[in-house]
Amino acid sequence: MRPRLANAALLTALAAMVTACQTPAPTTGPNRAALPTMERVALGANACWFKSGDPAFAAYKLAPELNSFSGRPRILLVHKGSPESRPLLVVQAEGSPSRLQAFGPMMQGPVAGRITTDVNRWSAGNKACS
Repeated sequence: MRPRLANAALLTALAAMVTACQTPAPTTGPNRAALPTMERVALGANACWFKSGDPAFAAYKLAPELNSFSGRPRILLVHKGSPESRPLLVVQAEGSPSRLQAFGPMMQGPVAGRITTDVNRWSAGNKACS
């Protein structure tokens, strides 16, 4: 009887070790290429910064440039009254998986931290507003 108990215990221990060594199946997530990433960011910015009436962004207008021939889809924030002026914020992505960049005068202002947090959240697939 003891050999059977030992064999059962050994089999249980081996099964536990094999289970522990298995790699988990890859989880599916959002497409990390530049264009889909920037599409998510543009939708988030439009919904959370502009359509929501957020006062921090009330003086600005969103100018998406997602069809970029440079391989860097981007969104721009410009003054609402003069869309031809220099952008105050540029958020762009490049590559697959995408590398995000955000730059411009707004990234030195009081909303810089929020911009970074929002852009990172939206690029990862989370649609929530802050």
